Amino acid sequence: MHDPWGSHAMTENEINELVESFIQAARRDHESGFDGVDLFSGYNCLIDQFWSPITNRRDDKWGGSLENRLRFSVEICEGIRKVAGDDFIIGMTISGAEPYPGGLSMDDKLEIVSWLDARGLVDYYSIGNGSYLNRFAEIVPSFHFGMKLTETEAEQFKNTVSHALITAEARVKTPENAEEVLSAGHADMVSIVRGQIADPHLANKAKEGRAEDIRPCISCNQLCLGRRLRDYWGSCLVNPSVGREHEWDGDTTPPTIAPKEILVVGAGPAGMEVARMAAARGHKVRLVERLDEIGGQFRLAAGQPERGEIGGLISWYQTQLEKLQVRIDLRTELSAEDIRNSGADEVVLCTGSNPSRTGFQRSMPHRDTLPGVDQDNVCTVHDVLDGSFTPGTNVLLLDDINGWLPASLTALHLALQRHVVTVVTAADVAAGQMEASHTASTTRERFWKYGVEVLTSTALMKWEGNTATLLHLYADDEEKRDFDTLVLATTNTPEDKITHELAADHMVVHTIGDAVSARTASMAFFEARKLGMSL
Repeated sequence: MHDPWGSHAMTENEINELVESFIQAARRDHESGFDGVDLFSGYNCLIDQFWSPITNRRDDKWGGSLENRLRFSVEICEGIRKVAGDDFIIGMTISGAEPYPGGLSMDDKLEIVSWLDARGLVDYYSIGNGSYLNRFAEIVPSFHFGMKLTETEAEQFKNTVSHALITAEARVKTPENAEEVLSAGHADMVSIVRGQIADPHLANKAKEGRAEDIRPCISCNQLCLGRRLRDYWGSCLVNPSVGREHEWDGDTTPPTIAPKEILVVGAGPAGMEVARMAAARGHKVRLVERLDEIGGQFRLAAGQPERGEIGGLISWYQTQLEKLQVRIDLRTELSAEDIRNSGADEVVLCTGSNPSRTGFQRSMPHRDTLPGVDQDNVCTVHDVLDGSFTPGTNVLLLDDINGWLPASLTALHLALQRHVVTVVTAADVAAGQMEASHTASTTRERFWKYGVEVLTSTALMKWEGNTATLLHLYADDEEKRDFDTLVLATTNTPEDKITHELAADHMVVHTIGDAVSARTASMAFFEARKLGMSL
């Protein structure tokens, strides 16, 4: 049922074989010293498939009535009890109502849990959301979803059972989230997964009363889920130590044996992280930023729809840098001469990147500049987000980065401000770069909800007055349409002037992040952490 290339109804022997496989797996776990197992029974996986009339259409003892549809899970649980004993914990991860017509309703799920609970077959339930069939984005919910996503469902299950305990999961990220759920009596336990990927010391910090020191997850899904689903080992955008524990001795900060004076220029993601790491190791750090706040382009991103959690990460850096006594000089722009005369033992350039204003499109590589791009009614996504430019009512957004966050979420930002937004992209699908993190479908859903039009497989040939000449790449047909404003979402260019000036003087400096080349925030954090470990 999950696979597009088809499946077959299992034979009686195949079902019995699978039941026995579950039992023997639990036996091996028990003999290996584990306290229990979790039977994955949600999101329309195998056990859930037996429960649901959408997928279980059998007319033998494994289908039809509720008792028959539960038989597969009952025989597994009873078999595990026989081989592992009554003290061995049996849990189930389940989801709420199936999000499609004819599927199990919430009342149906409560009836299933009540039936199993009355027989004491399951010791706890972890309550999730979504479906592998058509709601995968809700299983590992991104920033598009609210906090404590399954709290209501967890409460319903808790009010149904008398034997089993209930765990709430899905966007329970912080100790505060956990306390709110538990103190309200809506669950017996909570599951914090991505929050503990971002900061594996979360539980200890909370126990010690240091919640302000917990590095916050921003629910981007880019490296925990997105990287893992590309068949790579998982990591974390805000904590690149994840997956590299064998290289960097876990998520630790080894002290330096030779303290230095470190000058960090630029307080975006790379600058904040390398300053934090260097100071945590015992170096004396000065962080210089030309703007009046730290955060760089991350602060702009925090102003996009549903991206407020990024602001929490910037606040965390502010707190950590203050605790580590990093000197932060805001509204300060250093020249190459200033840096040469700074007296620093090490200089790290994190000057970031600037938006390109040429209108270059990868689908038109022979043209360096878009005709008409220098008009007064043309701006960049950065101009929109920092408030320096106010677009007209009818906006054309040129997306040359395949729907990456600056393009897609700025389009939503404008739509929510009641602009009429059209996105033009050479890509074949909207928000394509967001597929891996499973934020593309929810973004497209919001495009539809807020009236964002997307012209795919299309290039912008020229901008003349208020008229856009559009080229449909497959048909090779041109179309003219009128708009008030053109917004450019194109690849940034590195701010590397000082790097080249210092290199000409043979001064050794470290350049990291977008100042090397414009890439994703994950690369900035990674390079900063790596350099900070070596200083």
